[in-house]
Amino acid sequence: MEKKDKVKHMRRYLIFTFLFFHNYIYIYSNGRIGKFLQGRPCLILFSTGAKTNLLRKNVLVFMKEGNEICLVASKGGSPTNPGWYHNLKANPKCEIQIGRKKYTAVAKEVFDEEREDWWLKMDYMNNGGYSNYQQRTKRKIPVLILNLS
Repeated sequence: MEKKDKVKHMRRYLIFTFLFFHNYIYIYSNGRIGKFLQGRPCLILFSTGAKTNLLRKNVLVFMKEGNEICLVASKGGSPTNPGWYHNLKANPKCEIQIGRKKYTAVAKEVFDEEREDWWLKMDYMNNGGYSNYQQRTKRKIPVLILNLS
């Protein structure tokens, strides 16, 4: 393994470790600590497992406009969609927590012009990170909207 590859591998490992601890702290502090990640707002998504029917928790960056919350199923540019995406497709009713406040919501995937509008907003908020993720994968990264009820 070349030095450049080792550095890249170590960087990914450190990011993964940091995100693991951030998620753990945000979830287990019940939203008291970890509401933001590098200045971006985070929520806790409570979804029902598509195959298991078990409660699943994920910490995700989001954007809120009115009664809508936008999520991008990037999985860091991985070739497959994240598990929470499959969970919401199978069971669109979910719960989210932002800080200490909980909300119920219904998820839907958006397409075409609506997807593009949300994609541009989310990519801007993420400093071009989603565009970088899109370049890493052949799949079209899904965009979902949670309608709060």
